[in-house]
Amino acid sequence: MEILQELKLPSSPRLLQSFENGADSAVYQLDSKTALVFSVDFFTPVVNDPYTFGQIAVANALSDIYVTGAKPILALNLIAFPKKGVSKEILKEILKGGASKLNEAGVLLGGGHSIDDPEPKYGIAVVGIADPEKLISNRSASKGDLLYLTKPLGTGILITAYKGKLFDEESPVYFKMVKVMTELNDKIADVLIECEIKTATDITGFGLVGHALEMAFASKKTLIIHAGRVPFLEEAREFLSMGIIPEGDYENLNFCKKFTEVHPDVSEDDFILLVDAQTSGGFLIAVPEEKKELFEKKGSERGIFAKLIGKVEEGCPQVKILP
Repeated sequence: MEILQELKLPSSPRLLQSFENGADSAVYQLDSKTALVFSVDFFTPVVNDPYTFGQIAVANALSDIYVTGAKPILALNLIAFPKKGVSKEILKEILKGGASKLNEAGVLLGGGHSIDDPEPKYGIAVVGIADPEKLISNRSASKGDLLYLTKPLGTGILITAYKGKLFDEESPVYFKMVKVMTELNDKIADVLIECEIKTATDITGFGLVGHALEMAFASKKTLIIHAGRVPFLEEAREFLSMGIIPEGDYENLNFCKKFTEVHPDVSEDDFILLVDAQTSGGFLIAVPEEKKELFEKKGSERGIFAKLIGKVEEGCPQVKILP
């Protein structure tokens, strides 16, 4: 983001959202009733099974659209794959996995682009449409809002443990991890629109605290998170106790400590879990207190996991971690 800020770029009042507040999608207003939401995401494999990897990559990218309150409609594949040395059947399975999630989301695939690369990578560029009056961002949190998290944390640690061969594809831990990462965030996005909730962010590479900080700075508020209320994949805590910590978590830890006040009763392990880099994570949502009952009712009707983990207060932009 620092590099982008140094570039001389054209501006327009129609560009309703770009990279300034850490948002992962751009929003461009076409007319009074329609805004175009555009995002792109791709990465290296996080699991060995190519079909599952394709599903995870697409689910992850679609979240950037859903979290704005938009409906994704069109995608292009982004493929980096070696011309030699790796079977093309693997690429076919990656694309089939991605297509399965696009079909589930009702998104059209319009083609894509590929390059020769010794390290496989996959993702999509995706376009969605939204009502400009109903857009959701990370900059509208207000005093008294309640903070909800819609997926358990810990996939970063579990991916590292999996790559270290501490469990395999036959393990129940693997199925738990994959279930979290392949689940679309479409249902919760519908609930946010129905409840006219204006503030949310998806939890990915910067971990819960990192993305909470983006919301705190964008909204100019203090976010209170109760570590004891935050849902985790329990096996992640077990691997963490064994010293299994992704490199990205150390980077997140060093950054977040600068802007986070941690209660002395919150352990270092708990804080690491709170900054664990997620792949295709859930949403952190700021729900006005008067909409709490409606939000929980709508979520329950759709079978959505949503855990109340904190609140928003007045104060300097920061995150406070309480037991």
